[in-house]
Amino acid sequence: MAQDTFIYRFGRREYDLSSRTFVMGILNVTPDSFSDGGQFVDAERAVAHGIQMAGEGADFVDVGGESSRPGSEPLPLEEESRRVIPVIERLAKEVHIPISVDTYKAGVARMALEAGATIVNDISAMTADAEMVRTVASYGATAILMHMKGTPRTMQENPVYADVTSEVAAYLCERLRVARQSGISQVIVDPGIGFGKKLDHNLRLLRELRSIAALGAPVLVGPSRKSFIGAILDLPVNERLEGTAAAVAVSILNGANIVRVHDVKAMKRVAKVVDALKPGM
Repeated sequence: MAQDTFIYRFGRREYDLSSRTFVMGILNVTPDSFSDGGQFVDAERAVAHGIQMAGEGADFVDVGGESSRPGSEPLPLEEESRRVIPVIERLAKEVHIPISVDTYKAGVARMALEAGATIVNDISAMTADAEMVRTVASYGATAILMHMKGTPRTMQENPVYADVTSEVAAYLCERLRVARQSGISQVIVDPGIGFGKKLDHNLRLLRELRSIAALGAPVLVGPSRKSFIGAILDLPVNERLEGTAAAVAVSILNGANIVRVHDVKAMKRVAKVVDALKPGM
């Protein structure tokens, strides 16, 4: 099967996202994220960790200031921006890889793009804030559009699908259309593993990821340390490295262009080996 070619520019850097698997390092500047909450609340520690991930081979660093764990409550814009903007400003000067901001608030996105970010990673696929589409388009930024059923506070309250893969694909197809018609030329789609999905939903999406890849945009998958891995292995969040590696490998084999992970050094190695084993790479 011929693979689409995705040449994307992030500031001064140009990536062929179809040439290999790219790794996005997660930098949660939060006290309450499900995996690393509280570790990088201090801006100095957060910046140091971002620099470390870049040194370990991250192709992107994704900075988030509001936890989206199941049951979490929304954070005021002022507090979210207080957490993330100083970190993005520093990282944009310290590392030579693109910086992404993980937010669904247009106001935070605008400040982050001014501070040096070039990507907006929106878990609501630009539906939570009416100004987000215009903001991303006006800055010429890249949009990551994720599928989520409900909100972080409600998403795991018995999510139901008739056909999870086709429903997620249809939603992302529509959001992709809106983004492109609004002048956003660089769009990445994310099936939203763990966001309003039960165990079987997550497993099916990973098995059938080709249906998401067929939408004609680069695919990002974020399985890192998530609860579906814990459910399979019966292990706590800090013991899910091998499970994450397996999920990353399957994601790559089934069409992921980018994997979003906590453990950059290990998952970069996984990605290199899987890329070498993929047909046609």
